[in-house]
Amino acid sequence: MREARLPKGEGSEPLLPMSATVLGEGYGLAGLRADLLAGLTVAIVALPLSMAIAIASGVGPERGLYTAIVGGFLVSALGGSRFQIGGPAGAFIVLVLACVQQTGVSGLALATFLSGAMLAVLGLLRLGQTIRYMPYPVTVGFTAGIGVIIFASQIKDMMGLHLASAEPGPIIEKLAALWAARDTLSPAAVAVALATVGVIEALKRFAPRWPSLLLGIALITALATLLHLPVETIQSRFGALPRLLPAPHLPTFSLEAIRAALPWAASFTLLGAIESLLSAMVADGMSGSQHRSNTELVAQGVANMGAALFGGFCVTGTIARTATNVRAGAHGPAAGMLHALFVLAFLLVAAPLAGYIPLAALAGLLGIVAWNMVERHEMAALIRASRGDALVLIVTFLVVTFRDLAEGIVIGFALGGLVFIRRMAEMTRLAPGAPVGAADAQRADVVTYHLRGAVFFGSVARLGSVLDHIVQSPRAILLDVSEVGFVDSTGARMILQLSQKMTRKGGRLIVVGATAPLEAAMRAQGLTPPALTYCADTAAALASLDA
Repeated sequence: MREARLPKGEGSEPLLPMSATVLGEGYGLAGLRADLLAGLTVAIVALPLSMAIAIASGVGPERGLYTAIVGGFLVSALGGSRFQIGGPAGAFIVLVLACVQQTGVSGLALATFLSGAMLAVLGLLRLGQTIRYMPYPVTVGFTAGIGVIIFASQIKDMMGLHLASAEPGPIIEKLAALWAARDTLSPAAVAVALATVGVIEALKRFAPRWPSLLLGIALITALATLLHLPVETIQSRFGALPRLLPAPHLPTFSLEAIRAALPWAASFTLLGAIESLLSAMVADGMSGSQHRSNTELVAQGVANMGAALFGGFCVTGTIARTATNVRAGAHGPAAGMLHALFVLAFLLVAAPLAGYIPLAALAGLLGIVAWNMVERHEMAALIRASRGDALVLIVTFLVVTFRDLAEGIVIGFALGGLVFIRRMAEMTRLAPGAPVGAADAQRADVVTYHLRGAVFFGSVARLGSVLDHIVQSPRAILLDVSEVGFVDSTGARMILQLSQKMTRKGGRLIVVGATAPLEAAMRAQGLTPPALTYCADTAAALASLDA
């Protein structure tokens, strides 16, 4: 079975894991060798990121590793993308942190489990393609907003600040609290954070093939340890990392707990579906493959439920790690499964070493991640493109940054829809044609109007104002709809009212040039004879008038 032969339609897309397809193609030693190298490369990237994201999310670093191991394995084993890498993602930091603050770690586990069930249901209902209809300015805006929030959340550890009380969640209050604690700034922490950023960026520039994230963290950790710098480390804050995965256990289910977790689960589901399918699309663009969106959602659902059972949290497709996987030459989903096993091997063998990592170093790493999430060139291009796109982008960014992530997505999507409606309405035209047979006194009272575009609720107001000024008593109006692609119920009612107006004045409305699908759609909405006459062309319409 080959990918190219699979049906592309949404309804016919098979719920078949891509791993089964790759095995069906034949999987040999060369493929295994490619996947081993790619899996190791991705694991090296995932190790520090998983712990840093977990800490920024308000949970212990071990939970980030559990998420990468269990969630990452299941996403690759069951997913619909050939190269998708699953695990904890920076985009979830804001939501997970707020969920932990309101419901605790047990509430986070329940919300993650419920979110997994929701994602699986979305996939089983074959709604994967629908999730992807997110306006691009909304995606860029909320990603940039998340990047700003993540960066703000890392200032405390970057500067080694000690707050008098818990760090506030809202960004304005957070910045105020950080400013109030400025006297506790640690020069050593600042130096570690800046050195981490400098080493990672230098490696990216001068040795792009080297694992810059892991090497940067390892080098700075070694220097901080040898120099006995007075900085907080993973072990000093969280204690020693466990050496094994915990035994699986179900979250605590109760009516009260479910009621508290459901809003967070819905937010995790929305963001997870969008992030995962965007990541799969990035992999498709880089590799030329074609992912199965519904299968991917089912896999993401199972992965989230699995991660929750083992003490992890939200799993999603991760764009940076997925792109790394493709660039590393992965052959198929086995690379993602092997990446999870390599992370597990680190937990089993080298977990004590992670305790020496300075938190300021991880904060510097997340500062780089946050900076990269703000797609500055894309934002500039969208702002230049049109006022509508600029409005959607800026509003989404501001609402996400200063209000709420879910609100930002909903408001941005609604604004994007309004902008689309306006553009479609502006593309709809109703233009008068020359009188039919103007030289013939018998036909001087027959006029033609050319209708173009989509006749729908957004354009009816503009069209109606034009139709109201039509000649008061023509014998007939020929409405040319040959360039109309769509008529909705509101547009159909407008045409029907025009026909009724003509009939009351002793005239006729004749629709000319309707394609077979358009005529069928109009008839289905009540535009049938004798209320309306359909003719193939102008000659047929004139003949019907003479009959």
